[in-house]
Amino acid sequence: MSEASESMLIDETKDVLQETADLMNEAANASPEESKKIYAKIAANLCDAKHRLAEIEAVAVNKAKVAAQQTDQYVHAHPWQAVGVGAAVGLLIGFLAARR
Repeated sequence: MSEASESMLIDETKDVLQETADLMNEAANASPEESKKIYAKIAANLCDAKHRLAEIEAVAVNKAKVAAQQTDQYVHAHPWQAVGVGAAVGLLIGFLAARR
């Protein structure tokens, strides 16, 4: 999935959730019959948002797996550089923690 389609999926999910929030406000002032229709639309929107968020989660998990595999390959190819980077990060965290 490309960056543009991921961004579009996130934007569409935000739109669906905003529409759902608007529908909830509308339902508060609606008649009982209208509110039943509105609640059905809310349920459909939430189901749609759930599916979209599952897609976003799958993309994020796949990206994390790829990053982990690339990191593993790099560490195996350059072990001393990885140790050096780890030590530098540890020193930086230690320095920042000691300043507090």
